[in-house]
Amino acid sequence: MATPTQEQNKTTSLNVIDGLDMNLHTIAQDALTPLYNSEYGTFFAYQIFNIPLAQLLAATIIFLFVLMLRKFFTLLVLTTLQKLAKYTTTYYDDRIISALKAPIRFAFVVIAIHLFFLIIFQETQTIKNILNTLIVYDVFWAILAVTEALRGLAHQFAGRFSSDLSKEVGNFMITILKILIMGVGLGAMLQVWGINVTALVASLGIGGLAFALAAKDAASNLFGSFSLLADKSIRIGEWIKVNGVEGTVEDIGMRTTKVRSFGKSLITVPNQIVANNPIENFSRRGVRRIKMRIGLTYDTSSTQMSKIVEEIKYMLHTHEHIAQKETLLVNFESFGDSALNIFIYTFTSTANWARYLNIREDIHFKIMKIVEDNDASFAFPSQSIYIEEMAKHEKNNGLTLK
Repeated sequence: MATPTQEQNKTTSLNVIDGLDMNLHTIAQDALTPLYNSEYGTFFAYQIFNIPLAQLLAATIIFLFVLMLRKFFTLLVLTTLQKLAKYTTTYYDDRIISALKAPIRFAFVVIAIHLFFLIIFQETQTIKNILNTLIVYDVFWAILAVTEALRGLAHQFAGRFSSDLSKEVGNFMITILKILIMGVGLGAMLQVWGINVTALVASLGIGGLAFALAAKDAASNLFGSFSLLADKSIRIGEWIKVNGVEGTVEDIGMRTTKVRSFGKSLITVPNQIVANNPIENFSRRGVRRIKMRIGLTYDTSSTQMSKIVEEIKYMLHTHEHIAQKETLLVNFESFGDSALNIFIYTFTSTANWARYLNIREDIHFKIMKIVEDNDASFAFPSQSIYIEEMAKHEKNNGLTLK
């Protein structure tokens, strides 16, 4: 007699495959009876691997028929639904239909395999468990696909609380939801095999300490992601530099942050490293610095130098793409080894790299024009070497060259 504890620990296996056969195997078996009673009954009763030939033929025909139904359903039903979805005002129905296409096609394959084994009377409990597992997997695959298709709704919902971080928080919500769905799906697949999920979860408490120690880094990364979202220190699409890693943020996950370098390689950085190190966020500076020194030749007069400095300063003060509220310096800085140096220090009104390069190029051309208009020239590193006339020197000293 079973004890109350044993009764509580008993688990009913999950069985969903038997309800998906549409009773086709019974119809097939009824159709085989006249074959066995016909004049060709001996031929159809011939056994291959202890399976009558008629049943193998019927199982193969049913298998191919279900696969044809899959193709028909995909081409006609799903394609029609997709065309109808184009007339709606939202794009989520299009994404849901597209997301469900692969799981639905896979379900037809599982049903076809199920019917094949039913008709040949070879569907053992192990085979049935495998097929049930595949069906449960397919169901949760479909749920995950729909969840991914509705990611935009998560962004909209998150935007109600924080418009600045709607994408990051929405992605975080989707990730948590997917983990929960996968956990429930795993539990359902274990139940197919008669495993008591409740007892299994309870038994994990024995190794809880060891698991906690092993998951220390994972927990640190998780709390690091919370910190990044709370501080709003980085966002997707921003150009950052942290712990020697520089590039554009592509994703902020629960465990890692993905950064696309300017060499187009994808760098995965644990969130605890991002959260615990100084972050240089270039996208939030608003302006970008131009710092340069230009050298003029030493034959430039003081009048020319003064006029060039004033004209460059005026050009920068009136330039529409120079940030006028930021520091702007143009000065005759020093007497160099081979040039008279002018120091230029200013900021563009944009931090965008491509626009910054265009603005800097325009400034370069205008400086060249100013220098040319004042009849001055740019210097380049040079040295003057003076060679004494050796013959004259020796003659003066009473020596004759041979």
